[in-house]
Amino acid sequence: MSAAVPRRRRVLVAALALALALTGLAACDATDSITGEPDAAPAPSSSPPAPKVKLAAAHKDGLAIDQGLVFTAQQGTLRNLKVSSPEGPLQGEVGPDGTSWTATGRLEPGTTYTASGSAERSDGSTQKVHASATTRDLTLDQQTFPSVAPLQGETVGVGMPVVVTFDIPVTNKAAFEKHMEVTSTPAQPGAWHWLSDQEAHWRPRSYWKAGTDVTVDVDINSVPAGGGVYGQESRQVAFHVGDAVISKVNAQTHQMQTFINGQLAKTTPITTGKAGFTTRSGVKVIMEKFRSRRMNSETIGIANDSSEGYDLDNVEYAMRVTYSGEFLHAAPWSVGSQGYANVSHGCTGMSTANAKWLYDRSKRGDVVEYTGTDRPMTLDNGYGDWNASYADWKAGSALS
Repeated sequence: MSAAVPRRRRVLVAALALALALTGLAACDATDSITGEPDAAPAPSSSPPAPKVKLAAAHKDGLAIDQGLVFTAQQGTLRNLKVSSPEGPLQGEVGPDGTSWTATGRLEPGTTYTASGSAERSDGSTQKVHASATTRDLTLDQQTFPSVAPLQGETVGVGMPVVVTFDIPVTNKAAFEKHMEVTSTPAQPGAWHWLSDQEAHWRPRSYWKAGTDVTVDVDINSVPAGGGVYGQESRQVAFHVGDAVISKVNAQTHQMQTFINGQLAKTTPITTGKAGFTTRSGVKVIMEKFRSRRMNSETIGIANDSSEGYDLDNVEYAMRVTYSGEFLHAAPWSVGSQGYANVSHGCTGMSTANAKWLYDRSKRGDVVEYTGTDRPMTLDNGYGDWNASYADWKAGSALS
């Protein structure tokens, strides 16, 4: 049995052991710092990711169709963007700085346009982008529709104007006229003339050349017409100008000469309007043809039961030349006066055989030139376009 170690000695022994342990530890650390591998560099902290690109429309909903559609990218550059709708793709272009896309095509009312593509973020990575915008819808009262004459594929005479009629008035005529074009082969100069807020005519400087092919492009869809009204639809019509059939009526000699392509084809005895019903002098154009037509004096303000009244069920070979009721037609009841006197209520009457001859050779747009009376033809009483000088005609353009 070992002897017990005094308490004071045990304390000294423990202190010495602790001192030696600390000395050894210090020596070990010093050796490692000299001969061991150097400490590895701390791992670099990771950079924050580039912000995502946000694509947005300037007006997401309720965009007016003439307001302009713009998609803008925030925190990035557009590299590829296409915009589509149920009507088809919408044309547009990216701005010089690459952050915006602006529509160059016209917008449709009540339509959602969807943009999709890619953009480059600030760190060079690519991100897909997507956004949409919807245009404001329009009522029919906020849209004007153009009707065009002649009709598609129609063959007309050398005096036929292009007639565009709008069902809702156009007050911004200049904006519309910039989008209304007439081209022809061979080319012939001409101009638009507005007869009213709802009707515009185009005519060449002189009669069409026979054989001309004409294209009318009324590209007014979504164009502002003024007063909150817009063009409803664009129209394109192509027509052909046939033979030049020009008749010359002389109310003094009671004769009509008909020229076909410049050659006198027939001289016809006729009768025109008597006193009180004088036929208008000037250039008229055939607007309609009827193999048979009822003619009633009440339509021109003459009561049927008056001494001048009439109601004829079957007037043959009728060709209208004014809105006010002037026709060329068969008048077998006045053959005895044809070539000698004016006995009609304003129409140009001839025998049934002569009326058939002219009817068979005539078409809409053929010219009838009247002389011999002191009652003038006007621009708006039918296709009266040729009763103005070309300078006066051009002055009726909204762009003159």
